[in-house]
Amino acid sequence: MEEIYAVGGRLDLVLTLPDEKSRTKSGRIYPDDLCRLHGIPLVKIGHINDAEAASAIRAHQLDWLFIIGWSQIASEDLLRAPRRGALGMHPTLLPEGRGRASIPWAILKNLARTGVTLFQLGPGVDTGPIAAQVEIPIAPDETATSLYQRVNDAHRTLLREAWPRLVDDTLRLTPQDESRATYWPGRTPADGRILPTMKVDEVDRLVRATTRPYPGAFVEEAGVVTRVWRGRPAGGTPIPPGVLRLVLADGGYDALEWEREG
Repeated sequence: MEEIYAVGGRLDLVLTLPDEKSRTKSGRIYPDDLCRLHGIPLVKIGHINDAEAASAIRAHQLDWLFIIGWSQIASEDLLRAPRRGALGMHPTLLPEGRGRASIPWAILKNLARTGVTLFQLGPGVDTGPIAAQVEIPIAPDETATSLYQRVNDAHRTLLREAWPRLVDDTLRLTPQDESRATYWPGRTPADGRILPTMKVDEVDRLVRATTRPYPGAFVEEAGVVTRVWRGRPAGGTPIPPGVLRLVLADGGYDALEWEREG
């Protein structure tokens, strides 16, 4: 949204979740201040397919609708509401990694690269034709925190590059190669549990993949949950002060930043 105004564009309408629903979402943002600053009408809806959403889009006679960072699947009726169509951004190099939890999965799968794709939304999940992509290399010590920020920066890059073509209606779309498509499932906070049967490198990836802004990896003993935000393989060294060492199947893992809940 900020990048659109930085390149001289404008928004005619913003739709977002009610505040009480936003609080449960990882990486949530509240667009109220930006909307007030630029005088953008702001409508808060419980679901993207509520009748109020389509009515607002048609009332404002939108050319393009951006649906970004929204976990609900838009109906065909909603996608037909803007004049030219709806555009989404997905934080993988589509058609690889359709689905959810793209940033954690990229680290968990130990990928060398990922990216962000600007594409036209259709009836399938992340299946529409591609408008543009930005590739992002993944460092060996990449965390969800650092990758999340780089993905955000890539969103800005894509919008900046695509905006002139959106304005003059010269945006070119390329169908996805279905033979290369893969799907990544959703994840829940419970998927961050660390078990003693895991290997050190597996736990290292899990901690890096689920750290902030996500719920974090954790161990649970006797009903007590310890959340691990940052750590490293122990390597056989003595336990430093303030470090929690986890004993795993093939060695130790040192939790450098951790907290016990309750």
